[in-house]
Amino acid sequence: MDIKAFALGPLETNCYVITNDNKAVVIDPGGDPTAVLAFLKKSGFELESILNTHLHFDHIVGNAALAEATGKTIYADESGLSLMNTPLGDGSMIGIKVAPFKSEHIKIGKTEMVGLECNVLSTPGHAPGSLTFHFPALETAFVGDLIFRRSIGRTDFPGGDLDMLKKSVQENIFTLPENTTLLSGHGPSTSVAEEKNHNPFFSDMQF
Repeated sequence: MDIKAFALGPLETNCYVITNDNKAVVIDPGGDPTAVLAFLKKSGFELESILNTHLHFDHIVGNAALAEATGKTIYADESGLSLMNTPLGDGSMIGIKVAPFKSEHIKIGKTEMVGLECNVLSTPGHAPGSLTFHFPALETAFVGDLIFRRSIGRTDFPGGDLDMLKKSVQENIFTLPENTTLLSGHGPSTSVAEEKNHNPFFSDMQF
């Protein structure tokens, strides 16, 4: 089991590749996926699927190219698809174009990916349809732009909601084991314990 990170696209979004045995899953290909494809080929991993934590342009720029190169399915929460018809989803807000792609809806709850248990959690607030992917065996949750090290994702974009975001974190992230590593869409990693103790947006909470 391993996790490799690539900073992709105009905002250097963290794209993660989870590998186990000879299988791999990619989370948030936010730019040209050439480096990801090269890694998979060199390492001999077969891509199983492509996951999106949410459908803001900086997390999906590489979706179409990666899916076309591998023939694999893109999974996202269908409740976020309305973003694709907005500048925040199609990339026009910063003058880029997100190539069209098709995605399948992913169900909330327990599933299996690359032979590992994965808990797909609904964590809206930063964007409609935001998801967190928690892999207990890796002691890691991929949280997208929900929460960052000592910060949180923006909620001033269309569909954002601060109260909803805080509720998502309190009910779905802070209930995970405290040693769980949180891998965000931007910036460094953190942990459940770190954010419980030091994130100023939750300083009024009692644990």
